[in-house]
Amino acid sequence: MSSKRILVVALILALSALLFTLPTQAAQAATCSQSHYIQSGETLFRISRWYGTTVAELQRLNNLGSSTRIYAGTTLCVKADVVADPVGSKTYVVKAGDTLSWIARAFGVSMNVLARVNNIANVNRIYVGQVLAIPDFTIQ
Repeated sequence: MSSKRILVVALILALSALLFTLPTQAAQAATCSQSHYIQSGETLFRISRWYGTTVAELQRLNNLGSSTRIYAGTTLCVKADVVADPVGSKTYVVKAGDTLSWIARAFGVSMNVLARVNNIANVNRIYVGQVLAIPDFTIQ
């Protein structure tokens, strides 16, 4: 394979990666509307119950990954307002009994696209109260 072809393939891959991350970044845009100052001895579980949310939502809002480690004296975002997606997405609040595949069908989008846009690693794990960005893509 010539170096020119390798360069073209690399450029195409780089542009493809950029295109797939743009909707994800837009859907994540949110502003913290309520925060909590962590006191000594508090846990994510305890804080989640206090604010009527889930540990998973607190982890997502604070970019904790799967970690439950928090530190006294720091501030934790406990509620965020979703900012409208500039690409033109709507939002949907998950209700009891909803599945990602049902929501995707209801809005006419691919379940995989819906999962990618909302950074959902496991399509079987969504929770009541979770706000999902519904992309307005005509081609998926």
